[in-house]
Amino acid sequence: MLNEDLIRALTENCAPIRPLAHPALRALGWFAVSLCYVAAVVAMMGLRPDILAKIADPRFATEVGAAFLTSLVAAAGAFSAGCPARPIWERFAAGLFCLIWAGALVVGCWRDIAAFGLSGLLSHSDVYCLPTILAMSIPAAILILSMVKRGAPIAPFVTIGLAALASTALAAAALRLSFRQDAAVSVCIWQFGSVVLLTGLASLFGRVLLHWTLRDELIASFQGHRR
Repeated sequence: MLNEDLIRALTENCAPIRPLAHPALRALGWFAVSLCYVAAVVAMMGLRPDILAKIADPRFATEVGAAFLTSLVAAAGAFSAGCPARPIWERFAAGLFCLIWAGALVVGCWRDIAAFGLSGLLSHSDVYCLPTILAMSIPAAILILSMVKRGAPIAPFVTIGLAALASTALAAAALRLSFRQDAAVSVCIWQFGSVVLLTGLASLFGRVLLHWTLRDELIASFQGHRR
């Protein structure tokens, strides 16, 4: 499609539309609603009895705080990926907080190895963390998917990956507030690992979940214009 044809198709007989809010504002809105949901789930499951002592632990606070921030910034990145004019770096900003989250888990693993040795670490298995995180993240994922579709998803794989990361990181952080499992290797493999796995799998379905009929024509038009 030529540039003139594209412009004509986008402008003729189009009703006025309301511009989308800034990606950060949309992310805050999604995070507030989703946080209320996971808070209700945690309330039903029950807070871990040692929650006050754990929050006072800098490593635990860093881990959970980084997980929540990963969720929020990943959501902002997903919304930015749906806005073609936004800077590319916004899509990868969540990686910083994800690294902090992983770093806190690595420190915990080092502490556990020093205290219990490798034999004590390898005795924990929490395979049900994967289905729990998946189930907890579904409502938040549906919400962010419906919001992302209102943009221009020209980068579907990145957008869906960030949306999945936002939803699963939020669920994993909430699970830490309820589930009393502090073996760092177990948390790293079964909780953080579940987030990585689900994010990777979801991103593969980017084009299916964000099917946009004008995307390929728009990209081709931009490439032709640059030539």
